[in-house]
Amino acid sequence: MTDTAFSVSAYRPRAVVVAFGGLLTALAAGAAEGVLRAVRGGDEFGATAAGLLPRLALYLVVAAVALYMVRGSRIARAVLTVGIGVVGMISLIIEPLAVLLSTDDFAALFTGLSPSSTVLVSLRAVHILAVAVAIPAMYSPAAHRWFTQR
Repeated sequence: MTDTAFSVSAYRPRAVVVAFGGLLTALAAGAAEGVLRAVRGGDEFGATAAGLLPRLALYLVVAAVALYMVRGSRIARAVLTVGIGVVGMISLIIEPLAVLLSTDDFAALFTGLSPSSTVLVSLRAVHILAVAVAIPAMYSPAAHRWFTQR
C-alpha cells in the first residue's frame, strides 16, 4: 500500500484539491515576488536578503499548514482562512490600494512600468487570485462535507 499522507489522492473532493493548488500557487507567486524584490533591492521591508528570510519562513509554515488541510484538518482550514484569507489578503491589497488611491491618473500607473515592475504586479495579481480561489474552495459544499466527516 502506498503512503498517501501527503499526496493528493482521488478520495478528496475536487474543491479541496483546487484549494491546495491555489495555496501552492499563491506561495510560489509570493516567494517569486519576494526574491525579485530582494534582487531589485530598495528600502522597503523584504527588499533585502534579511527581509526575505522571515517571508520565506512564513511561506514554509503556510505550506505545512496547507499539507495538514489537504489531509482533512479542520483546524488547518480555519488557520488558513484567518491567516491567508483575511490577514494575508489585507497585506496583499493594502500596498496596491494605497498606490491607486494616491493618484488621479490611473493610466499613468501602468504606462511607466519597468519590466521588473510589470513582473511584480503580475506576481501580486496571481497571488491575490490564487488566494481568492483557494479560500472559497475550502468551503464549497463538497469540501465542507468532507472536512466535517473527518
